[in-house]
Amino acid sequence: MARPSSDLAEFREVFSKAKHIVVLTGAGVSAESGVPTFRGAGGYWRKWQAQDLATPEAFSRNPSRVWEFYHYRREVMLTKSPNPAHLAIAECEARLSRQGRSVMVITQNVDELHRRAGSKHMLEIHGSLFKTRCSSCGNVAANHTSPICPALEGKGAPEPNTSDAKIPVEKLPRCEESDCGGLLRPSVVWFGETLDSDILTQVESELDICDLCLVVGTSSIVYPAAMFAPQVAARGIPVAEFNMEDTPATMRF
Repeated sequence: MARPSSDLAEFREVFSKAKHIVVLTGAGVSAESGVPTFRGAGGYWRKWQAQDLATPEAFSRNPSRVWEFYHYRREVMLTKSPNPAHLAIAECEARLSRQGRSVMVITQNVDELHRRAGSKHMLEIHGSLFKTRCSSCGNVAANHTSPICPALEGKGAPEPNTSDAKIPVEKLPRCEESDCGGLLRPSVVWFGETLDSDILTQVESELDICDLCLVVGTSSIVYPAAMFAPQVAARGIPVAEFNMEDTPATMRF
């Protein structure tokens, strides 16, 4: 089966005419920054894989362990920097905005590297490691404090023989809204949870109005994000995939 066109001159022509570009990104765009993906072989923290910890059930069963895992991920991310892919996407948005054109980044990543690279218009469909949500009042707030609470300082080591810190629930991150004090959780979409309907509505409207879609560093296997680019392609809008290897969606773009 013939591969789709890789004619860069043709792509440049399409790109030069596009007025509203949607850039879909996934874990691959952050790989060069050294961000652990917790997918596939070796994707363990202690003796658990992410899908064992990133669930509402795991959090209600053992909030201390789940917070150790997320504290570790937050602290690791604070040592990472945006790579040339993040910077190119941010530069593209800045340059095109000066020409009256627009770029919207729709990312599955929770690492905020697009934001740190300078992207202004973005939808983080899986949330952010640096936002919290209160289990009691539902308030979502940005939080870049390191460590996020005193009890987690020095905790979260990933080695398999590390013992759980067993932090009492009242010492874990708590809501600072007046008279609340509820237990905070990371504001990320966990396995078994649905995406925020408001964000999905914004995504749908972006996909409906874009006249070019770039798929960058995503395997196109995680739903519903895997359907975004095929949905655009089905409208007859050009979709360009930038990946290190073929994905299940490559032949459709």
